[in-house]
Amino acid sequence: MTFGNEQVPVVAVSTVVVGTGSAGYCAADRLWELGHDDIVMVADKVRAGASRNAGSDKQTYYKLTLSGSEPDSVREMAETLFSGGAMDGDNALAEAALSARGFIRLCDLGVPFPQNRYGEFVGYKTDHDPRQRATSVGPYTSRTMVEQLEKKVRRNGTQVLDECRVVDIVVHPDGHGGSRVAGLLVLRTNISSGSSESPFLFFRCQNIVYATGGPAGIYAKRVFPNGQWGASGAALRAGVIGKNLTEWQFGLGSIKPRWNVSGTYMQAIPRFVSTDAEGNDEREFLTEAIEDYGRLISLVFLKGYQWPFDARKAADGSSLIDLLVYQETALRGRRVFLDFRSNPVRTSFDHAELQPEAHEYLNRAGALFGTPIERLRHMNEPAYRFYLDRNPYIDLEKQMLEVDVCAQHNNGGLTVDAWWQSNVRGFFPVGEAAGSHGVYRPGGAALNSGQVGATRAAQFIAASDATPAHSEKEFIEAGTPILRAALDLLASATNRAEQGTPDNTGEMLSRVQELMSEKAGPVRSRHSILEALQQVSLWADEYSEVVSADRESRRSINRTFLVRDILTTAHVYLSAMADYIAHDGKSRGSVIYSDPSGSLPRRGYGSEPGKELALPDIFKFSLDNGALDDEVQETTLTSPLPLQALETSGTTTDRGAKPLPSKVEFNWRRRRPIPQDDEFFENVWRDFRANGNIY
Repeated sequence: MTFGNEQVPVVAVSTVVVGTGSAGYCAADRLWELGHDDIVMVADKVRAGASRNAGSDKQTYYKLTLSGSEPDSVREMAETLFSGGAMDGDNALAEAALSARGFIRLCDLGVPFPQNRYGEFVGYKTDHDPRQRATSVGPYTSRTMVEQLEKKVRRNGTQVLDECRVVDIVVHPDGHGGSRVAGLLVLRTNISSGSSESPFLFFRCQNIVYATGGPAGIYAKRVFPNGQWGASGAALRAGVIGKNLTEWQFGLGSIKPRWNVSGTYMQAIPRFVSTDAEGNDEREFLTEAIEDYGRLISLVFLKGYQWPFDARKAADGSSLIDLLVYQETALRGRRVFLDFRSNPVRTSFDHAELQPEAHEYLNRAGALFGTPIERLRHMNEPAYRFYLDRNPYIDLEKQMLEVDVCAQHNNGGLTVDAWWQSNVRGFFPVGEAAGSHGVYRPGGAALNSGQVGATRAAQFIAASDATPAHSEKEFIEAGTPILRAALDLLASATNRAEQGTPDNTGEMLSRVQELMSEKAGPVRSRHSILEALQQVSLWADEYSEVVSADRESRRSINRTFLVRDILTTAHVYLSAMADYIAHDGKSRGSVIYSDPSGSLPRRGYGSEPGKELALPDIFKFSLDNGALDDEVQETTLTSPLPLQALETSGTTTDRGAKPLPSKVEFNWRRRRPIPQDDEFFENVWRDFRANGNIY
């Protein structure tokens, strides 16, 4: 089709699924099973992404109890999810109600979740879990899910287009004061500069299932694998509202390779060591703050299933470990390693000094002996062998493992309703792209949420098949300015390189990631957020005038649009963080907000006066204590690119403060409660037979 003076190929299809992780493949398969087979899948790299390559809590699947004698119910599981704070109740209820359905579907597709000889799917307790609802197939749970779902989608015959970088979402007014999906513009990264084909490709569609994962690319220190970038910026530019964007999970992860070090890695109780930048001046730094041997080894053990950094456990609990690691790396510029070759502090492992919880666990596991590596291999041989199979190869029997406190999961994301549709009609964020979680969530809830959200979106789309496509005129009208902006950006970037400015896309990517990790990681302050926001806003504002990309480098052309997306995302996320602080937000979830009037972590348990640790004032904090649990922060980017930095005065909240001179707007609303629907069978059956009534 012709857009202005440009000829660009167009794929006309009812639904585009963006992303080839477990949520994306689930959506495509569910759509096909429901008879909606006019679909195509799109990915920047089919074999990349967090589902296929990450550890994190993607080792765990959280679902309704399906074994044993402990009582459980959909309502009780929904209450558990809802209790995490700032989560909408209809999402919590749907995630609980469909958890067994999604889980059994995966089992039927070939994911080998463990069951006993009678067919019960046994479970274990994960973080923020009052039951034993979690299960796993080991360190490759999400990868196994992706592989089995992909096989099914391939058998269905669904077309999957690889090497397509999302550029922008095409929207058009819906006639009711809102907007509706009209299409998608992507950059085909496999088209060389000398080709006569346009490097761009349009999709003309009524629906987009957005399974692009979390915006991992905004952080340098991250457990997310290489190749997991996210594409939230394009959605935000299209007017999709962000929800709870401040809420990230951080935790200890190895640097090379990127992998979380939760579970048995911590329960084996390794020695924590820091060195200078060259690997010299080795010391066990935890003892500087945690003098009691029994408490030290017990806190390390607890990091196993209290793995995400938790502000509530930072004062005198296991998250003190994360803060001390952060101090070594972020503040002192040192490197931190886990040493499994020898025991912490003492030569021998004095298990009698473990606290009861840790002692009982290791005793039942038969692991009250030896060195950390011996305990690790005894309890979880695959965890040891995992690093033997990585690149770079690491033998934990002979080498130390470098770690840091890393971004692991965005609990916030793009807004969704009870059917995972956003405020833009026809746009369905699923998986980590969706802001369906609250402040806290049980470990493994993310995998379940991805399957549930994908299923709900597919059901809604299949039930709405009569939605007419936009006319060609409307599509061209909506797509032309988006294409023009992309062509202008590409032309200015490549012309600049041809005039002698070196390719700077890699440098620009690194600097925004490093800034975000330094200023907006697990320890934040009002000053650090505003400083980062001012800088990112400047970079975003001047981006089209300074970016330089080598026309002959497909990687450089790809990064031109990737960096633009990351700058948009970082700008909006930082704006949300600044607004959260202005909204009287305190430390919660996986983040500490520095508070000069707050308290430092303590040497012992409980509120012992005068026992604060000698730590920098940046670690002074005050807990939120659930003050904002019933509120949801919504963030809207009201211009294609940020033009001004947020200023320090005022915030656009519902508390009467004056608006910011910014292109980002905020709304704080009450979270939606857990629905109390009629459960009388005849009534539900009648509505279900009417079909549209449940949608």
